[in-house]
Amino acid sequence: MFKAKRSATLSLITIICAAYLADQLYPQFYEYTALFGPLVQSGEYWRLFSVALVHAGLTHLFFNMFSLLVLGNPVEEALGKARFLVIFFISLLTGSLASIYLDSTPHVSVGVSGAVFGLFGAFIAMRKMINEGVRDIYVTIGLNFVFGFVLGGVDWRAHLGGLVGGYLTTALLLRITRM
Repeated sequence: MFKAKRSATLSLITIICAAYLADQLYPQFYEYTALFGPLVQSGEYWRLFSVALVHAGLTHLFFNMFSLLVLGNPVEEALGKARFLVIFFISLLTGSLASIYLDSTPHVSVGVSGAVFGLFGAFIAMRKMINEGVRDIYVTIGLNFVFGFVLGGVDWRAHLGGLVGGYLTTALLLRITRM
């Protein structure tokens, strides 16, 4: 019998969408998962990762899931499931840490976009390794940052932290594994 290979990208999308439903049914879910620096600093470290499970509405969820699908599948296909997940979770962590430590006033953040921007960083590292141009990726990243500032309410610190974390993690993984 044919057995399809399970995609880590689709598994993450399924988990995040299920968490969005849980958040709609149980409002206290948000209170225990959203990223808030003072709570992380008091020991609620899970928030550095659980932030990916809550979103500020259906539109926010849709754009993050679409981006995760478009960026995650090729990174996972190129590097494998394990390396993809390492990049995803380190980007999520570096995005969350940047969100907390690059802002002088505590704020609540939600969403998986720090990890999504980490996948942009992975693309840059992979394309630089094979000496392929990255200008189009820089333009896409730049436009995302501009939209974030124009629309407001976007945690650019998480995006920047995820981007840097994803790039550095991918560059290190590529160097270690000599892909």
